[in-house]
Amino acid sequence: MKILHTADWHIGKKLDNYSRLEEQRLVLAEICQIAENENVDAIVVAGDLFDNFNPSSEATELLYSTLHRLSANGSRAVIAIAGNHDSPERIQVPDALAKVCGIIFVGFPNTEISQFCTQAKVDILRTAKGFIEIELPNANFPLRILHTPYANEQRLKTFLGVEDSEQALRIHLQQHWQELADQYLDDAGFNLLMTHLFVMQKGGPMPEEPEEERPILHIGGAQAIYTENFPNKIHYVALGHLHRYQVVDKKPAPIIYSSSPLAYSFSEANQTKYVVLIEAEAGKLVSYRPIELTKGKKLRRKSFNDIDKAIEWLGEHSEDLIELTIISDNYLEASDKKRLNEAHPGIIQIIPQIKKSELSTANAEIDLSLSMEKLFQEYFKTKNKGQEPSEGLMEVFREVLGTEEEG
Repeated sequence: MKILHTADWHIGKKLDNYSRLEEQRLVLAEICQIAENENVDAIVVAGDLFDNFNPSSEATELLYSTLHRLSANGSRAVIAIAGNHDSPERIQVPDALAKVCGIIFVGFPNTEISQFCTQAKVDILRTAKGFIEIELPNANFPLRILHTPYANEQRLKTFLGVEDSEQALRIHLQQHWQELADQYLDDAGFNLLMTHLFVMQKGGPMPEEPEEERPILHIGGAQAIYTENFPNKIHYVALGHLHRYQVVDKKPAPIIYSSSPLAYSFSEANQTKYVVLIEAEAGKLVSYRPIELTKGKKLRRKSFNDIDKAIEWLGEHSEDLIELTIISDNYLEASDKKRLNEAHPGIIQIIPQIKKSELSTANAEIDLSLSMEKLFQEYFKTKNKGQEPSEGLMEVFREVLGTEEEG
């Protein structure tokens, strides 16, 4: 049996105001091509299908068309769970139509999927809250999946009966997963757990999170889920939420973030993105292999203290998306910013950074008999480590000063 693990598609996400939808079309088509080339039997998408609760019609169409292609007209199982960026209600809306193609949407914790069988013989054999067992057309043993979408505090109380306390989610999930494992898992099938949570080794280093994901470090008010909370009968844990490929632990089984398909913030600049191909037999994981994704633009961030050198570098990376830091003695002139933007259409952000000076005028006496212009220059120097204001800034100050004098 072959299973493809992917996550964090974030369809519809922009980089500032720059649309990534066309890149997403390309990379999702690449994922479909990998599934076809590898002749996979099932695909798991571990959350954050969309980037927000109200995706555009274009984003919605791209999700459905991609999952339909992955399903190969009902001959492959596709299981997709909600992440923290998804509306669970919206994720489960197309459920009845999706099942015809062997696509299973799981929006809420403790969802129980009804049994069905596609014309191509993807057959749901057994179900329970948080569990499905699937018979696949080309495998002689079943795929068992424990599925846990993201849950905020309200959903924890409503769907899991968990009160808001520091360890409540961790304790509940460990007990819930263990009960399902004891009842349904053995070595006659392949046992996979998929979830969209922040997972780490107890006492280990904190995994790196994307900038925009950091506010949900503690999911639902509870601490991170530990790898020791997963049951021993699991053969592979497919994670979503963190955007960098990483093997969090290998006990009780490989516990893996597959990565997002594109770099979605400059904190992910220069990261290689992957899907993970799992090969399984009854009762054991044979292998897992990250497969590099090549479509989409690279994100690059670079610092310069010379505008001409920055422009030269921009010419060498004309197809990339850029975050540029310009280090100078004074504030970045409008003319220099214009030159940079004209040199590259993919500059997302230009960050001016003033050089630090060893000079300090914080304790200097200021002569109040000086002109307004000179007083402003002295004030600016006290606030900026002795740096002189740029001529452009002084021109703006003179305009403001002139306006006030006219009034």
